[in-house]
Amino acid sequence: MLIGPTVTSATGASQRWDFAVKMDGDEIGYHRFELIEEGTQRRLVSEARFDVRFLFVNALKYRHRATEVWSDGCLREIETSTQANSKKLAVSGATIDERLIINAGSEKNEFSDCIMTFAYWNPAFLRQPKLLNAQSGEYLDVEVEALGREPIIVRGTDVEASVYRLTAKKLELTLWYSQDDEWLALESVAKGGRIIRYELT
Repeated sequence: MLIGPTVTSATGASQRWDFAVKMDGDEIGYHRFELIEEGTQRRLVSEARFDVRFLFVNALKYRHRATEVWSDGCLREIETSTQANSKKLAVSGATIDERLIINAGSEKNEFSDCIMTFAYWNPAFLRQPKLLNAQSGEYLDVEVEALGREPIIVRGTDVEASVYRLTAKKLELTLWYSQDDEWLALESVAKGGRIIRYELT
């Protein structure tokens, strides 16, 4: 099973995924995820940092931090902060009286049903018709298409992977999962047709 290392902490077992982020084949940063078991809940902590330079000028500066609390496969709490160049975003949410209340700037939404974010680490998210964008707070219609299987290289090893295409609003992603449903890679098309790819390290 190709997953992030499993360790035991004071709160329980955890899994980590460390991805190198590349743009058109050049490494521009990282995105790290840690999933921590806390009794009946699971806490996901993630951090991303990208920098793209063009002619000695920093053309893209991206910083993202997120904490999500999950129970019974449903999002219960969320706290995120994002900076994309000069644009800053923040999303927070908590469950009160069985309703998840999401605050994203001037917008507030309430959900009584079980909802999920773009939880790449949990392939169950691929079966959802709508997903919460943890960066913006938008609740988006999504479409997922299974593309079959293909071999990819993960940490220098050939792996047979299941491939999916996910589309939502202006977002289009390709995702790869192992035979054990572990997340292996991600690819998206950025502005200008440039390819951003996540690769496990």
